[in-house]
Amino acid sequence: MWGFFRFMQLVMKQPSKLNHFQTKHANLLMHSYQRFTGRALLAEADAKSLYHAPFPVLSHNTADDPILTYGNLAAQRLWEMDWEALTQLPSRLTAEPMHRDQRSDMFEQMRTKGWIANYEGIRISATGKRFRIKNAIIWTVTDRAGQRIGEAATFKDYTPL
Repeated sequence: MWGFFRFMQLVMKQPSKLNHFQTKHANLLMHSYQRFTGRALLAEADAKSLYHAPFPVLSHNTADDPILTYGNLAAQRLWEMDWEALTQLPSRLTAEPMHRDQRSDMFEQMRTKGWIANYEGIRISATGKRFRIKNAIIWTVTDRAGQRIGEAATFKDYTPL
């Protein structure tokens, strides 16, 4: 019986038809992106399209050591993690230790403006595969009242190293 409850807990958390692809969080990601950049994140602005987008989209919370709160299927494939593993990962661990200062500096710059474009950095997957992301857009995720609830990133350009 415990196995069934654990299964249902995971199914309800991972974006799927059963939970409408995490519509609330997906909408916050898309609306915040639009608010800061003036552009739509996707032509089809719905939660299912975001989860199945051909490019990575990730977000993390506002904890002192932020934890990833979202990673679409493209992000899961790139970081070689399933939903459960990805959304338990401190976001700093998406970069190797020697690249974390640069990543941290980028977030400080982004927080003054609310978003930045053309970010470039080296990241690492769960199995140790390194890749360079280019032209990334990083933005502040806000709730409907404008309160900061996290930060997100997307990019289409990456190269295995």
